[in-house]
Amino acid sequence: MKTKNKLSSEDFSRLETVEELRALIQDKSKDCNKVEKTILYNEELRLLQIELVKLQQWISKTNKRIAIIFEGRDAAGKGGNIRRFMEHLNPRSSRLVALNKPTEVEKGQWYFQRYIKELPNPGEIVFFDRSWYNRAVVEPVMGFCTTQQYKEFLVQVPEFEHMMYEDGVIIIKFWLSITKDEQLDRFEERKENPLKRWKFSPVDKQGQILWDKYTHYKEEMFSKTHTSYSPWIMIKTNDKQVARLEAIRYVLSKFDYEGKEDVKTVLTPDPNVVMRYYRSNTNID
Repeated sequence: MKTKNKLSSEDFSRLETVEELRALIQDKSKDCNKVEKTILYNEELRLLQIELVKLQQWISKTNKRIAIIFEGRDAAGKGGNIRRFMEHLNPRSSRLVALNKPTEVEKGQWYFQRYIKELPNPGEIVFFDRSWYNRAVVEPVMGFCTTQQYKEFLVQVPEFEHMMYEDGVIIIKFWLSITKDEQLDRFEERKENPLKRWKFSPVDKQGQILWDKYTHYKEEMFSKTHTSYSPWIMIKTNDKQVARLEAIRYVLSKFDYEGKEDVKTVLTPDPNVVMRYYRSNTNID
């Protein structure tokens, strides 16, 4: 005899549509909020990814050069966000940049040199999983650069980005904001999950211990590098799914690409999740 609240494999085998799944869960369970949220997320993500494909086609056609930077504390969701952006894009005109620590040769070069060769070509969109902003936060916190190198970086980076802006490179800078408790939970999940364990590193271990030091350098970075031509966009990421959708929405909202008028969802990002950095703002991290 079947229990009313228990879902069987037989139940699932009869399903053909999402609507049937919704009806089944509502019939079998009083609390279906989590499943409903996941269904809505997947539906919304699909609609937004369709728009990303249209955007990429327009970028290729108009020879735009787009660089999207994802920065944030460890476990803030940079990789997960980028994967949802790139999932259905044409790999011939989209690219992920996630550089390892500099080689001995690169250490002797101008700091920005190894990033310049990774900048987008005409018609290309490039996603940076961390960027030259390593020198603004991670490196000074962990002692990977000197005080002089750090100070020189903060002076040079606005000029570096202004040259790109003048040359037509469009830069979108995301800071993924996460609370200390949520970061700890995600660290624990990484250690427990064999598919995510590779993500956990000695640097991650310091994320909680040096939280306040990270906060100090993060705020210094914003105050020196948030400009009218290259602003910082803050995204609250304690809810991973919401953060992914809103990040895509923000990017789509910045361009008047072909076919945008036929969109079947909202492209205006939620201002409670996505906002420009201002020094008066209180951020969750």
